Amino acid sequence: MKIVTLAEIKEILPLLDLVPAIEEGFVAYSSGRATVPPVGELILDRGEVHIKSGSIDGDDFYVIKIASGFYDNPSLGLASGNGCMLLFKQQTGEPAGILLDEGLLTDVRTAVAGAVAAKYLAPRKVERIGIVGTGVQARLQLEWLTRITACRDVLVWGRRAPALDTYEREMESRGFSVEATLDAAAILESCNLVVTVTPSKTPLLSAADLRPGIHITAVGSDTPDKQELDPAILAKADVVVADSLSQCRLRGEIHKALEAGRIREDRCVELGAVISGKARGRTSESQITVADLTGVAVQDIKIATAVYRALQ
Repeated sequence: MKIVTLAEIKEILPLLDLVPAIEEGFVAYSSGRATVPPVGELILDRGEVHIKSGSIDGDDFYVIKIASGFYDNPSLGLASGNGCMLLFKQQTGEPAGILLDEGLLTDVRTAVAGAVAAKYLAPRKVERIGIVGTGVQARLQLEWLTRITACRDVLVWGRRAPALDTYEREMESRGFSVEATLDAAAILESCNLVVTVTPSKTPLLSAADLRPGIHITAVGSDTPDKQELDPAILAKADVVVADSLSQCRLRGEIHKALEAGRIREDRCVELGAVISGKARGRTSESQITVADLTGVAVQDIKIATAVYRALQ
C-alpha cells in the first residue's frame, strides 16, 4: 500500500488535467454507472465531518473519503479543512493507497466541479465574476475558472473588511482585477457568473437582485441546514442543475427550495446529464441558470485515482 504525502500531492496536482476527469465522473454518476451511498455526517460543536464513498463501474478503485471543516481553526493558526482519501482495489478490496491530503483534494475537486458547471452553464461572454466568500474555496474557484473563461474582472463579497483586503491583494497578485464589497446585492447587480462559497445558514443573495443571463454556482450549502440563496432564485431560474438529485433532495439549495415549495424536483436536471447531452443546459444568453454542487463521491474517485496513477 502506498502512502502519499501532502507534499507529493501538491507537486503532482499542477500537472494533472482534472476537468475531463471530473466530467467523466459526473457522466458516470448520472448514467447509473456509479455506486454512491448516502453521505455520512458528524456534526460537532466546533466543526463538521463528512464521509463520502463510492465506486464507478469498470474503474480500478473505490474510494472512502473523510473531510472535515472546523471554521474557527484559522484563529488557532490551523487550516479550517482536513482529511484524507483511502483508495482500495475494486476487484479484491485490498488497500492501494492512503492520500494524506489534509483536505486539499476535496478543495481542488470542488473547485474543478465549479469550473465544469461554468463550462456548460455560464453565458458565452462573462462580463464579471462574482465571488461570495473569502476563504480557500473563494480562491480556488476563481483560479479554476481561468480554464473556462478569459474574464479576470472580479467582485468579491465578504462579511469582514480585513478578509476582503487580504483576498483582494492575493488574487490581484495572481493576475485578477479585484474589487471588494460588503454589499451582497452588488454581486448579482454587476456580475453574470457568480460562485457562492460560504458556510452560511441564511440566504446571502436575493431574487430581487437577479438579472437576465446570469449563472450562479452554489457551492457552500453542503449540509441540510446551510443556505446561501433565496429559494426564489431557483424559482426564477430557467435551468436548475444538481450534481446529484438524490443528495440535493436532502441538502443544498435545491433542498431548501423544495422545502419552501418554490420548485418541483422535475424542474431539476443533473450535471452529468447536461455534460453528456441527455439534458439541456443553457440554450440562450438571456437564461438564468443555477448549479447546486453538494459534492459527489465520483469527484473523489476521479481526483484520487489521477493522483495515485501519476505517482506510480
